[in-house]
Amino acid sequence: MGSNEYIKLPVFGEKKLSGEMRRVMGREIPDTVFHQLSPVEFMNYDNKPVKFLGTDTAVSVVHLFYTRDQGLSKQLVHDMSTIAVRFKSNPKVELYSISVDPNDSSADLEKFIAPYKKDKNPLWFVVNKPSVDIFEFARTAMLIEAMPVPADSTKFIISNQFVLIDSEKRIRGFYDISLRSELDRLEDEIKVQLVEEVRNNPLKVERK
Repeated sequence: MGSNEYIKLPVFGEKKLSGEMRRVMGREIPDTVFHQLSPVEFMNYDNKPVKFLGTDTAVSVVHLFYTRDQGLSKQLVHDMSTIAVRFKSNPKVELYSISVDPNDSSADLEKFIAPYKKDKNPLWFVVNKPSVDIFEFARTAMLIEAMPVPADSTKFIISNQFVLIDSEKRIRGFYDISLRSELDRLEDEIKVQLVEEVRNNPLKVERK
């Protein structure tokens, strides 16, 4: 008799017991409630509404940016374009570049991603106009840094990390783009998470 062992990514954020028990492989274990994000409405760069985390069958990769930033934001979008190319044929991977600047227009967003628009991944959403306070959402839900610069209304402090989120809206990884190896790790861990999604929800994935 043999057994299979699978790599499983950690779940980030606060965890607490629900007070209930659940049965796993014939054993009763305490049920754990994990940190989860709520869906948010945005407007895509093409002026179409987009619901971030609006599906329960896809894993998501997300980061923050703003178009007046030609340094970190430009690098984040460039690196996201690399992930977008690598997973273009996989409908279970959704990518979100979220502008934190309320003054960014759809034209600004479109211009910023113009170098990557040829054969662009249709599941790479470049969005603004959130239905929530994006700074509060970033800090408390996404668990990454985000805030306006107090002395300069044209600048924002944003995280240099990508965030990987599973179909249950739980955070499964953070990836620091200042380390070039992190992009490869993100690609590998997206694949690991996709395997977990199929293993945990075979009927749901197949039905979709």
